[in-house]
Amino acid sequence: MSQRPHTMHKGDEEEEAAPLLISPESPSTSAPRPTASRSYTQRSSYYNTFNNDKSGRVTKPKQPMRTTKISQKLKLFPEDEALLPEEGEEDADVYTQLAKIPHGMERQEAEMLNKMDRSELSRMTAYCTASAYRMDGLFKFLQSKRKTNGTAPQRFDECLYTPYAFTYPAAPPNNITSKAQKLPEMFLFDYGVVVFWGMTLKEEQRILKFLVSFEEEKLDVDDVETEEFHYYYNETYQPRIYNDIITLRHPSNYLIKLTISHAIAQSVKMTLFERLIDDTINETKYIPQVMAESGNIHMSRTAITKKIGELFIMRINVNLVSNILDTPEIFWSEPTLEPLYSAIRGYLEIEQRVQLLNQRVEVISDLLEMLKDHLNSSHGEALEWIVIWLIGLEILVAVITTSLDAFSLYNGKE
Repeated sequence: MSQRPHTMHKGDEEEEAAPLLISPESPSTSAPRPTASRSYTQRSSYYNTFNNDKSGRVTKPKQPMRTTKISQKLKLFPEDEALLPEEGEEDADVYTQLAKIPHGMERQEAEMLNKMDRSELSRMTAYCTASAYRMDGLFKFLQSKRKTNGTAPQRFDECLYTPYAFTYPAAPPNNITSKAQKLPEMFLFDYGVVVFWGMTLKEEQRILKFLVSFEEEKLDVDDVETEEFHYYYNETYQPRIYNDIITLRHPSNYLIKLTISHAIAQSVKMTLFERLIDDTINETKYIPQVMAESGNIHMSRTAITKKIGELFIMRINVNLVSNILDTPEIFWSEPTLEPLYSAIRGYLEIEQRVQLLNQRVEVISDLLEMLKDHLNSSHGEALEWIVIWLIGLEILVAVITTSLDAFSLYNGKE
């Protein structure tokens, strides 16, 4: 049987007996899998399970941004070059990859985990809460928590790693490996994403509260995005991710968790931009129909120009600023980890989502450019009519002036 060493913390028993919320992800219900991202309002005391409008009605949940959130897809983690998928293999029959697991205990394990209550497994959750974190301040803060929370912060370029426990023993073990197995961990990324491993929901919420003072351009409550996975350890099976359940071999290898966290952090950051694009589409999809029916538009030139600016800022962030398209620099110094990073990135469909996102931005940009051209044309037409009226007025004034002069000349002769 597999090993599922879920680190127990003080208060875990109470939480299992009386859960904080009714999770829409629980397989004990017949509800569909939740969206790839959820806002703060869906968690804890001020994170409700569902979003309610002012009338008290439950709003319809958003659709997930990646197909693996609602499909049973398997991705085996490569352990060496011989296990890497051949070119084109990843796109072939990706949704029936369970057949790649050999028959026997390993396959039964994968099928069983898909049906069991996920609350029995350890949590791995990612939150996108801001545009950026002040990493220097965070590093100093975490260093000050060594004795009280067992922290040991380390910088990896854009990432800050540390174990973090709320119930830390007064005399920590001398064995670093034993310590790493017992303490929950978190990875903070400079583009405003934090990934928790092995923490309870209450513990995650407490950390999110103290992170507020280190956030730059904090996101609104409704804009905060999350990704939730579960994981366990088994030393005999090949590491993999199946239906958002991760199988690992060694709890002490934080570099493996760092690699996985990089890809998941990029995914949750990407979800933020996908939501922004969706909002923009919903705000502009009526425009072509209105133009087709009436031949007029109901947006000012200033409003359209602002929309174009917002879209291009968003596109610059996706491609240049947010590191979503970049391979993390740590894989230059640790090239053996890059195949695992690529496997997780493929499972999360990041490349396809980036391409789709850019295409949608281009379509909306074309629409708004067309509207801007239409407004410029209308503005030019209005100027032409002004010029025509001025010329007509000038002619009228000239005629009146000439008539008065002629009338005065005629009266003078008499």
